[in-house]
Amino acid sequence: MSIISVIPYTYIERKMKRTQKVTVQHSKDICLYANSIQTENDYFHINSVFDISYKGVSKGSGFLYLHTNQGMFAYIIHSDPSAFIAAYKHIKKRG
Repeated sequence: MSIISVIPYTYIERKMKRTQKVTVQHSKDICLYANSIQTENDYFHINSVFDISYKGVSKGSGFLYLHTNQGMFAYIIHSDPSAFIAAYKHIKKRG
């Protein structure tokens, strides 16, 4: 199945190394397919996703929320999600 839309997201990993707290920022992709949305660790069938919303928190970054039958999942993004959300809504409208 081919990817319809992709949006990068970041997540923060905090670890202890000896006596020092280390923070590592990782960048991954959320991929929209015709029948699913997938991240590095999550898989959602398109029928399990009820809505996608976005809340900006600072200039150029915010949270992308996936509202699913498993709960709400938040992803930190640093780019405009409007094309990703429009592609999702187009797939849902098509049925």
